[in-house]
Amino acid sequence: MNINLYNTLTKKKEKFIPINPSEVKMYACGPTLYSDPHIGNFRPIIVFDILFRVLRLTFGENNINYVRNITDIDDKIIDKAHELKISTDKLVDTTQKIYQQNLNALSILPPTHEPKATDYISKMIEMITSLIEKKYAYVSEGHVLFEAKKFKDYGSLSKFSLKDIISGARVEVADYKKNPEDFVLWKPSKINEPHWDSPWGNGRPGWHIECSAMISELLGETIDIHAGGIDLIFPHHENEIAQSTCCHDKKMSNFWLHNGFINFKGEKMSKSLGNTSIVNDLLSEYDPTVIKYSLLTTHYRQPLDFSSDLLNYSENIINKWEDYILDVNNQELDSEFVDALLDDLNTPKALMRLQQIIANIKKDKKNEYLLAHFNNGLRVLGLKPNFSKKDLNLDKEFIENMIFRRQEAKNKKDFELADKIRDELYSKGIILEDTKNGTTWKKT
Repeated sequence: MNINLYNTLTKKKEKFIPINPSEVKMYACGPTLYSDPHIGNFRPIIVFDILFRVLRLTFGENNINYVRNITDIDDKIIDKAHELKISTDKLVDTTQKIYQQNLNALSILPPTHEPKATDYISKMIEMITSLIEKKYAYVSEGHVLFEAKKFKDYGSLSKFSLKDIISGARVEVADYKKNPEDFVLWKPSKINEPHWDSPWGNGRPGWHIECSAMISELLGETIDIHAGGIDLIFPHHENEIAQSTCCHDKKMSNFWLHNGFINFKGEKMSKSLGNTSIVNDLLSEYDPTVIKYSLLTTHYRQPLDFSSDLLNYSENIINKWEDYILDVNNQELDSEFVDALLDDLNTPKALMRLQQIIANIKKDKKNEYLLAHFNNGLRVLGLKPNFSKKDLNLDKEFIENMIFRRQEAKNKKDFELADKIRDELYSKGIILEDTKNGTTWKKT
């Protein structure tokens, strides 16, 4: 089977040929753990989980080395922890538990590796030291910066020239920089911020070097696929290419894949705009399969308009599947379904084919091959409705995470959300009691 993927680097669809078919190396940028994940955060996770599944199908389950990182040190994490008056470790731990629950609920396959950035500080320092020695980076006022103009191919991914970048005010201007377009590899930590020892003093890494270090350590100097959201093309992925290429004198990745934005009422969904749909909230109302189906109805490279209408549409379709969900012994897949996925992950076409198979099953309800094609197609997409249970499991961890979210809402004086969380737990048989020592809970 041949897979064709759209390569952001070349701006065209290309046949995917791995460096080594027995170890296909793939990296996807994971979340920054500073707040409850929203559906925009999960689009790349779901999309590239599909890619992971298709690669396993094509090259063998044990031949894909997939890394999806967790960013656990970042300005947003530090700012949020200060706002909540908790440690960054506490914030990351709490948010990661919620994130993991969401992954489990949405049947996302675990990657081969799921590293945290802070476990690779020594690798970051090693790479930064090499870039300084090679004259691609310089030290200034406790900062280490990459000098972008020294990398002749800077802008090759985004197609921005240095002139475009500067004139478009896409860079931070600072006195310690030689040039406005230079970006931070290492920065000094402020008081009460996490810090690590380095040759340049106590500090912490810049965001971009984190991914380069984890890729280099876990996958090597050149990988097959690097994936992420379209918003990461510049500056994050552009800067990754620059620092990794200059450090190793090798191409960083052969393929670059990017998913489009999720929009809400015509606007990009983002926390800053306050128009996000929190995954936990969605999971309390819809079967996980409904949410996943909704995201797969639009091709991953295109923007997706997310709404209750889309969710209700998806729910209506999935509810019609109930009579056809079963365990099958035959592992055969429908060729048209597979061809759709091999063509740059065309999930809308793949879903349409499943609907056609359902229509054929209705005409021939005992056709074992059709039933196998349908159920095996669901398996490949990670779509498995739970018709008997619509809510998340009310384990202790879930309840405590909900209490944390409620307290966070109260700290922001968002009492409407705090009441909503309390009422949601009550509807599930959980009573909250606010005391001077914190919030406790008990079952009704």
